[in-house]
Amino acid sequence: MKNIYFLVAVTALAPALVNASSASVSDTSHGEQVSNQVIEDQSHFLLVQTKNQGFGPQSPRDIDLKTGENNRAFSLSPASTQMNLCNIHLHKNAEHKGGEFSTYAGNGDGHGYQSGYKYSGHLSDAELATYTKEVGAGKHGAILPGDTLEVHYVYSTAQVKPGATLGACLSKSIGNPQLRVETQVYVAVNDKKAKDFVSLTKVKTINGFYQAVNIPNYTGVPIQYAGSTTGPGYNEKGSPFQVTWSVRPNVEKIYIATLGKWLDGNVFKEDHAHGVRNLVTHPSLLSNISQ
Repeated sequence: MKNIYFLVAVTALAPALVNASSASVSDTSHGEQVSNQVIEDQSHFLLVQTKNQGFGPQSPRDIDLKTGENNRAFSLSPASTQMNLCNIHLHKNAEHKGGEFSTYAGNGDGHGYQSGYKYSGHLSDAELATYTKEVGAGKHGAILPGDTLEVHYVYSTAQVKPGATLGACLSKSIGNPQLRVETQVYVAVNDKKAKDFVSLTKVKTINGFYQAVNIPNYTGVPIQYAGSTTGPGYNEKGSPFQVTWSVRPNVEKIYIATLGKWLDGNVFKEDHAHGVRNLVTHPSLLSNISQ
């Protein structure tokens, strides 16, 4: 039974599901935007699928809005220093809204790409200069100077080590560990003076726990709240996984070349940016933020 549960849990957390497309949206070509009606329908289906089903609070959300009506019992996780860093991955455009990333990128393709939220600040022409190498290129395009990235540093209370996919956060010994996502939004720029992404994702063992030791501690007081796993596979259904989120409101700039270096080879086997889940806005699906 434990092995069956573990297999089901890993499957549910895998990027294959995170990047799953919504069945109600037909294929769109790269760069094409679906209508507002498609997004409204997805939000409606999410409400229908979760109504009276006992789902806990969902993510992502607007971190500047603190109210919510989902009171499902949910104990927040310990501090990240008492947990193991198990995965790092990134989404093109921020999944969350608020702080310095409140500019809507558009409806996107209905499958989580070209949507989300962008850095609201100013970038110079030099920072936006064309970078000659492709970074994170895939069927949904590459990462370019000026692109916003929401990076998820995922922690688990299970005895695990850093690895590929969110399945690395589970173990056969503990199939339902507490999960925490330390979240930092970055913007890629063509500037050698910007932060080194390889350094920002460095992992060390401290007091017996795997830790991402260089997450910025100067990008505002993190907004902590009870939520869920994300990704466009949950646009029309609730995520059953409880996650403690800690989202920093300010954006840091990273040199795009260092991001390319990290994507070319890392322990997490990440080589591209993932899509985003639609912003969750209905009060019945949001927790109340006390801070």
